[in-house]
Parts: sequence; C-alpha cells; structure tokens
Amino acid sequence: MAEITLDKVVKRYGKLEVVHGIDLKIAHNEFVVLVGPSGCGKSTTLRMIAGLEDISDGAIRIGGDVVNDLPPRKRNISMVFQNYALYPHMSVRENLGFGLKIAKQDPKMIEERVAEAAETLGLDALLDRTPAELSGGQRQRVAMGRAIVRHPEAFLFDEPLSNLDAKLRVQMRTEIKKLHQKVKTTVVYVTHDQVEAMTLADRIVIMRDGNIEQVGTPMEVFDHPLNTFVASFIGSPPMNLLPATVRGGAVHFTDGKSLPVPSRLAGKVRDGQEVTFGLRPDDLTPQGHGIAEGGERAQMELEVILSEPLGTETILYTTIAGQEAQGKMYGPRPVSPGERLVFDVALEKAHLFDAATGRSVAAD
Repeated sequence: MAEITLDKVVKRYGKLEVVHGIDLKIAHNEFVVLVGPSGCGKSTTLRMIAGLEDISDGAIRIGGDVVNDLPPRKRNISMVFQNYALYPHMSVRENLGFGLKIAKQDPKMIEERVAEAAETLGLDALLDRTPAELSGGQRQRVAMGRAIVRHPEAFLFDEPLSNLDAKLRVQMRTEIKKLHQKVKTTVVYVTHDQVEAMTLADRIVIMRDGNIEQVGTPMEVFDHPLNTFVASFIGSPPMNLLPATVRGGAVHFTDGKSLPVPSRLAGKVRDGQEVTFGLRPDDLTPQGHGIAEGGERAQMELEVILSEPLGTETILYTTIAGQEAQGKMYGPRPVSPGERLVFDVALEKAHLFDAATGRSVAAD
C-alpha cells in the first residue's frame, strides 16, 4: 500500500523555518495536488517526501514505514521534474530504461517494461529518437515513462507542465489524468496553477507560507473556502472580496450599497461586525443573463466599466465598495462602458469572512 503520511513535518534552513509542522495523509492510489503561490513550501514538501531534502523534525511514512533516513532510491518512488532531466545523448529507449539498467535489472525485464511504458504513453514510434528530436510534450511523456518503468509505489510531479505552452498544458493535463487511471498508484503533484489543481486532483492541499490552509476535494475548496486566502486563490476569475459591515440584518458596503445577510449565515454574524463579503463572478449576473429562477437572491444596479467577450459568456467589470468586482453575462449581448445594469446576486452562494481573521464565519 502506497499510503503517504506526513506527521508534524518541519523544514528549517539554519534558523529559517520554511515548513511549519504540517500534517497530511495521502491514501493509496489517491491523486493529491499541492498548490499555492511561489515560496509557500509546496516543492520543499515534495522534495522531503522524495528524500531529496532532509526533514528537520517530524516523520514521513510511505506504506506505513518511516522513511526519514532512507535515501531516495530506497523509497520506491519516482519523480518527474519540471525540466524533464533527460540524457541528451541517449535515445528515448535508453532514457526509459536507464534507471533499471543502473539498478542491474534483467535486460529482458527492462525491454518489457520499456515497451509497456512506450505503449501506455504513445511513444512506440519515438523510441530511437534523441530528446533533441522531440517536442516539449513528447519530452514530458518520456520523463513520465521513465518514472513508470520502475513500477513505483508513488509518483511525485514537481510542476511538470510549467515549461509548456497553454494549449500543450491542457493536452498534457489530460495525459496525466489518463495515466493515473491506467497506472493505479499514488500521485503527489505540485503546481502553482489552480486550474491544474482543480482538473487533476482527487484532493487539493492549499499551502501558504509553509502552512496548510485547507485540504479538500476540488468542489469542497471551491464551494466552502475556509478563509479569504483560499477564496481568492481557487477559482478563475477569482472571488470578489468586498469590505462591509453587518447592521440590521444587512451587509452594508462602504459605498452605501447593501445586501441582505444570506439566511444560512444570519446566525453566524453579530450586529456591527466588520466582514468581507465574498461572491464569485458566476453568482453576479445581469438579470436575464445568468442565475436560474429560484434560490435566495437580491438585486444591485451597477455601472459596467469594462466588458471582456469570451464567446458564450462575457466578463463584466464594475465597482462595489470602491473596489473592482467582476460578474458574468451568459447568453451575452454587446455592453458599452458606462451602461448601468441590474445584477442578480445569488445570496445562497455568497460567503462572509471575519474581517479581522479572514476566516469564514460558516466554519465557526
């Protein structure tokens, strides 16, 4: 069983602590994505699991065994790096089998494993080429194939798609998802791209400043963010976060506008409480161009300052509480800057965060 457990894991460089006693349990065959901004500790955490970085405190277990002092080659894991790390003078076939050759495995077994990986990843016709003769996407598949041939207990991916163009990243996301379905094993994947995290993960681990902010399925962290950091990080476009005060059963914004407190949150806030009102652009839509009938909602008349047509939808920029806010128009029509529209607000989808702590009031 390739269950991976991190128990109060700490990483220090001298006196500087960059990972602060994190706990995480990754189930056998689970696809877990570590996501967060640069410097949040996600790659360092992955490298500690791999054995490429020593841990300063705590314990890491793979398959129930503590691996703190085991070198990478004895952890039975395979890592795919951002820069592919292919040997330029070797063919694809030689690159795929090199790790097994160094481990002095049987040549017939190496040949079988290489053929199996090549078939899985569609590399059969490329086996005699060198890396210089491959596209970026093909090199990435070779790097994954080199990991597959070892039949590891877990795959570790460190931002493997960041060097690819946008179209190829989408294609390779699909390849990695298919690979996980074919090769049933545990995957730990690091990225700063929340779209990658949402589309690939069984569970997402959102990190900031060496701490874990929230762990959950993609829809759990999207629909129920625990704090304003998670709310702003997950979702594209990001959630609108607007300063407000609760008074008399309503949320009052600094520009004089107001909305009712969402009924499910009415018992979670007190009169006079300073809050941050959170609303995703999908839940702020012009009347007749978005929210279906039913559900708790309110209306606001807002001036459009900019529109971005995207085909089936248009992003509309407006201002609430002196801050830029985004809405969406489905079944769009042309909208001119300065045009005033009545927007529907899906209150059942709105969030309230305590202004002092940034924590969702629903979590308390």
